[in-house]
Amino acid sequence: MTSHTAPPVHTPALVPAGPATGTAAAGAAPTTVHAAASGTWTLGDRPVHRIGFGTMRLPQTGKALVPHAVPRDREQAVRVLRRAVELGVNHIDTAAFYFSPLRSANELVNRALAPYGDDLVIATKVGPARGPDGTWLEHARTPEGLRAQVEENLRQLGRDHLDLVNLRILGSDSVAERFGALADLQRAGLIRHLGLSNIQPHQLAEARTIAPVVCVQNPYGIGAAPEQDALLRTCGEQGIAFVPFYAIAGSGRESGPGGSEPGQVLAVAGAHGVSTAQVRLAWTLHRGPHVLAIPGTGDLAHLEDNIAAGALQLSPADLALLDEAHAG
Repeated sequence: MTSHTAPPVHTPALVPAGPATGTAAAGAAPTTVHAAASGTWTLGDRPVHRIGFGTMRLPQTGKALVPHAVPRDREQAVRVLRRAVELGVNHIDTAAFYFSPLRSANELVNRALAPYGDDLVIATKVGPARGPDGTWLEHARTPEGLRAQVEENLRQLGRDHLDLVNLRILGSDSVAERFGALADLQRAGLIRHLGLSNIQPHQLAEARTIAPVVCVQNPYGIGAAPEQDALLRTCGEQGIAFVPFYAIAGSGRESGPGGSEPGQVLAVAGAHGVSTAQVRLAWTLHRGPHVLAIPGTGDLAHLEDNIAAGALQLSPADLALLDEAHAG
């Protein structure tokens, strides 16, 4: 598989929306924006809209990835997933370790969306591990451990192959054995495409000597470290999708957004009549046509806001302000 050049991106203007609901201004008819407004990118060999959906927040309310989280209402989670697909989302990011008591993100996806549409790309990730009580265990690092995680994702999602598996990394050591193990599973037909998550540039270069890498998932958003900007550019040069996580939450990470917003973000949000979360998402998409957003939520109104952010056109003056906030 060879790298491809960036496809053209079509981004129509966002209809003015209220800051919290994504609906039209007072007195106007409500509007709903389709995910196609964000443009498209070919992820491996599958075209996807650049606004996707991340499932980390679905299994619980409040902080994710902690023991004793409060399970989200099952039917609410199912409605959010189905609405996302109705609005054109065809790139869903999930993982077997996204769960709370009584709820599993993968099984929610299975219940809500199976049988899966031919245009739907479901990306999952392996490496991290949690015990039945939700506590973190040692990362899977052996071929046997990684295969077991791949098979668990297959079982939970009800599939005979995975569209995309990202190898999640902690640290700066070699990824060769682990990525090689996933490449073996790809050749066996269990995985269609491979990606990397939470990595450093040398790990991307090493992985690409083993098998094609179609995406990199790293923490990124306004205020991210300069080395993440460099990696984003590298991915664009190599035809690899760059998929930010915590683009809205920033330093809040699993807890969600927290703290005060920079004045520049507030100013752009006020000028467009949108939320600061929408501004943050739109800014990441403006960083390159290869950038794919995967915001997550368990709330229908927030879901529509996130999708609408894919159509928000930022002017050069807006981008200058937000780049100023990014540089700190």
